[in-house]
Amino acid sequence: MNQSNNNPNPGENKSPLGEDPKKKSKFSIYWIYLIILLSIIAYNLFRSVDISGIEITYPNQFQTLMNQGDVQKIKVIRNKKIVRIYASKDSVKNKSAFYKSLLNIKDDKRLDAIAKSTEPQFYFTIAEPSVFNEDMKDFYQKSGLRSIDISYEDEGEVFSQLISTLLPILLIGFIFIMMMRKVGGPGGGGGGGGIFNIGKSKATLFEKGTRVNINFGDVAGLDEAKVEVMEIVDFLKNPKKYTALGGKIPKGALLVGPPGTGKTLLAKAVAGEAQVPFFSLSGSDFVEMFVGVGASRVRDLFKQAREKAPCIIFIDEIDAIGRARGKNVMMSNDERENTLNQLLVEMDGFGTDLGIIILAATNRPDVLDSALLRPGRFDRQISIDRPDLHGREAIFKVHLKPIKTAQTLDIHKLAEQTPGFAGADIANVCNEAALIAARKNKDSVDMSDFQDAIDRVIGGLEKKNKIISPEEKEIIAYHEAGHAICGWYLEHAYPLLKVTIVPRGTAALGYAQYTPKEQYLYNTDQLIDQICMTLGGRASEEIFFGKISTGASNDLQQITKIAYSMITVYGMNEKVGNISYYDPAQENYFTKPYSEETGKLIDNEVRILIDSAYNRTKALLTEKKNEVEKLAKELLVKEVLFKNDLEALIGKRPFEEKKILDVPETESTPSSETTADSTENNGSDNPA
Repeated sequence: MNQSNNNPNPGENKSPLGEDPKKKSKFSIYWIYLIILLSIIAYNLFRSVDISGIEITYPNQFQTLMNQGDVQKIKVIRNKKIVRIYASKDSVKNKSAFYKSLLNIKDDKRLDAIAKSTEPQFYFTIAEPSVFNEDMKDFYQKSGLRSIDISYEDEGEVFSQLISTLLPILLIGFIFIMMMRKVGGPGGGGGGGGIFNIGKSKATLFEKGTRVNINFGDVAGLDEAKVEVMEIVDFLKNPKKYTALGGKIPKGALLVGPPGTGKTLLAKAVAGEAQVPFFSLSGSDFVEMFVGVGASRVRDLFKQAREKAPCIIFIDEIDAIGRARGKNVMMSNDERENTLNQLLVEMDGFGTDLGIIILAATNRPDVLDSALLRPGRFDRQISIDRPDLHGREAIFKVHLKPIKTAQTLDIHKLAEQTPGFAGADIANVCNEAALIAARKNKDSVDMSDFQDAIDRVIGGLEKKNKIISPEEKEIIAYHEAGHAICGWYLEHAYPLLKVTIVPRGTAALGYAQYTPKEQYLYNTDQLIDQICMTLGGRASEEIFFGKISTGASNDLQQITKIAYSMITVYGMNEKVGNISYYDPAQENYFTKPYSEETGKLIDNEVRILIDSAYNRTKALLTEKKNEVEKLAKELLVKEVLFKNDLEALIGKRPFEEKKILDVPETESTPSSETTADSTENNGSDNPA
């Protein structure tokens, strides 16, 4: 069925198909741009003022320097209100005594550093540049000294103006780019994300040499489906083997089946086995909010595929774009239909390409467009159903490889206890069993752990703290005993596996679990016995308590579904006749394909069928009243009873069974993890 082998190197980071992903940069290029921009702004806003030299007083020390005639240049920084003074190096060196006295310097090394400096040696701050300019005019007039050129500058002014102009533009551009990246979505295999690549295909390409750790050996329970897809892979590897006899390469194969049965896993195995390029994507990858994007991505996908041909394209959940066109005008979607039209043209239009095979998977084949399903597009429809007994056993073997199990574990018995389970369900059972065994500090996983895991998967978590009154518990015991006794004495009922009154999940207060037979056809007697068995709980309540409870709600849903199916689908009623009113392609459920009179007849016949079955059930339980009481009282003591416990209480089942599941005696004693639950009375899907 559907199970993949566990990764032998769990520490490795791999994609779903086993390929090591490419390492990506921690930050995108846009974030790098933003960091650089913010760093420049912060530097210019918060950097300290560049002041070199020795601070002097104004006007006293400054006028003394001017009187010495050593000042060569004066620079006024208007925006920072600083005056920088450049003196003659020789004068500073030759007049060391004067400068030591003026500046109160005792260290000759510091004076030497000032003399050698190419930066301004002295500076002072002023209140206003204009005032300083007037003061200098007065000084020259009074002192009679030669005027010195004074330069006025604004440090950083050009850069500040540039930032103030460009910053809003840069921020708006950055926000626009980020918005376009969000709208365009992340880039796929066909190109990076963004507005300019929005029409590119998002398919992930796996070429020869790409490490894919899943192959056909990891797929169990799908023997027929594997043969079909293996033939496709073999065709791509050895085309002459088929073309020599006049055969043509199939255009596509559609994998159809319920969720969890292994459709996607089978496609992964094809990717692992094929020595040709393999494109993988989902049907939703074509969907976008912009009109025409889906069709553009289809064209780009097939353009890439032509360059890599021969190759395989896998589209998972193809019903996202392949729904039938024009059936429901109210819910039509032009973009999705345009995408589907383009896909149809690419698969079998005038420009048909050889060497491109389409694999697709869906669990809703009834909603797909008929043009998509015709030969020439999807030549083959491969049905992947829930596995039978042998298939489940093979799936268990695949999933048990990494689990340390007890030597006494019976895989065949596990497969018998899980009718109707898909591969994903079996994988969940194996994982839950391992967790339960670890919780109990066991060295290996044994049969009891798997029993508990099956109970948990079917019915949910055991409600240990749910408070149930003694009166309610007694009703539950008689209710479940009624189910068990009906199943025990009805010839066509499923063989009983266990019955319990331990609550599980959100609603079930107890249940009787059976092992449905592996069959595909059901006759009238079998279906009526199933209805009687399902009504056993309610009939038991009425017989022993004289009233009924709400505990049979799930039972009533099941028998109503079976009864209506018998009359409206299978034609098992004389008055209604051999007519089926079931249309699998019907999407509008607000109309009925029959008249009001026929509807009344159907409702009346369903009522007669269920009432007849209920009276038969009451008669059987009245006849077996002692057996019901024995079983109910034993349930109140042990809470969980298996088939061998019933045999000890009421004797063997009167009908010969080809194969009835035997549960070991050691499991008849309840434990905190042993009881389990389905809905309320069986562990499999109803035949209807």
